[in-house]
This record gives sequence, C-alpha cells and structure tokens, in this order.
Amino acid sequence: MIHVSVHGSFKKTIDALTRMENGDIYKDLDRYGRIGVTALSNATPKDSGDTANSWDYRISHKKGQWNIEWINTNTHNGAQVAILLQYGHGTGTGGYVTGRDYINPAIKPIFDEIANNVWKKVTE
Repeated sequence: MIHVSVHGSFKKTIDALTRMENGDIYKDLDRYGRIGVTALSNATPKDSGDTANSWDYRISHKKGQWNIEWINTNTHNGAQVAILLQYGHGTGTGGYVTGRDYINPAIKPIFDEIANNVWKKVTE
C-alpha cells in the first residue's frame, strides 16, 4: 500500500500560474524591445548611420506564445544591410567583405535579462 500526505499550500504555484495566465510576466516585453533597439543601434557598424538608425521591434502574441522581433528596415538593392554587415557579402567587383558578428553580442545580455526576469516572476 502506498500512502501520500501533503502539507502546506499551493498558493505560490497558483499565484504564479495566475500571473502567467493574465500575461503579467510579459508586461516588460515593450521595455526590452526598446532596450534591444538601443543596444543594436549602438553596436551596428556605422558608415552613414542609416543601418544603425533603422532598428525597430515588434511584439506579437499568438496562441499563448509571445515574441519580440527586432527588425532593421535599411536595404540596399533589396538586400538587408544589417544582415550583410553581420554575415558578410560579395562585392560587385568579385571581392568579398567579411561579416562582423555585432548582433549576437549586443542582444545576448537582453535575452539573459528577459530569462532572469521571467524566472523571478514565475518563482516569486
């Protein structure tokens, strides 16, 4: 025979689930979006400054999934300049410009802060 006894309360668990259901843990996403735009803009290699000044973000929510998407709208001949800077690109004369990883180092601390913030809210 198996005997199970439980002592205490599930109040913290119920409160955390209620905050998640209400979307309380997602209220800071707009702030993180703005922080990300600043970080990306500051980290973007600057020639004219057009790419650095073209960062924006969008928050979406669908079927219980929340997303922050950082977007750069600067294009040249249909190509995303931010991506060309990140990964490199060929030139019109047969050369190649090596990419520079500036996006990942700029955005990683924000991802870490979001994860820590959500963890705190879930475990409060």
